[in-house]
Amino acid sequence: MKRGKTFIVSGPSGVGKSTVLNALLERRSNVYFSVSATTRDPRPGEEDGVHYHFLDVDTFRSWIVNDEFLEYAEYVGNFYGTPKKYVDAAMNGGKDVILDIEVQGAIQVTSKRPDTVRIFIAPPSWAELERRLTERGTDSQEKIQKRLLRAKVEFQTAHTYDYFVINDTVENAVRELDAIMTAEHCKPRERMEIISGR
Repeated sequence: MKRGKTFIVSGPSGVGKSTVLNALLERRSNVYFSVSATTRDPRPGEEDGVHYHFLDVDTFRSWIVNDEFLEYAEYVGNFYGTPKKYVDAAMNGGKDVILDIEVQGAIQVTSKRPDTVRIFIAPPSWAELERRLTERGTDSQEKIQKRLLRAKVEFQTAHTYDYFVINDTVENAVRELDAIMTAEHCKPRERMEIISGR
């Protein structure tokens, strides 16, 4: 059985990553969407192991010491991280793994695993990103401006990624992501290993 690959998907808040990734997961059955660990309390309706792996702070810190995360960060007083063991189990089972993580996390992962494929999802324009953030109706105008400022900072790292997908429509973005994942499995090294029976 061929081992799966890890794909990082990054992009600014409001670009539509969740919508695109949900549609991609419906199209590709052999994919594991990485579930993050966190020290924050579960919200109503959230299940352990489904939405997050909920850990207490001491456990999270011990996982850091034992190098059990591909990446982690502290955000608004809580820790968030990507546990290695679930990613490795899925890959060893032949599944591709998708990590939906921001730019700083992507740098941590690729420093540990340089063969990780990085995909940046961008809006078709800044005006469209602002429109999407506004139409969500979840943020104040001040918060929207902060998100747009952060998006500009993230955008400056986009050239370091392996692929760049513009989410003009969900269908187009999903088709491109699907093609990227297929192409990554057509690399000579992987195909020649299959033929030589190694």
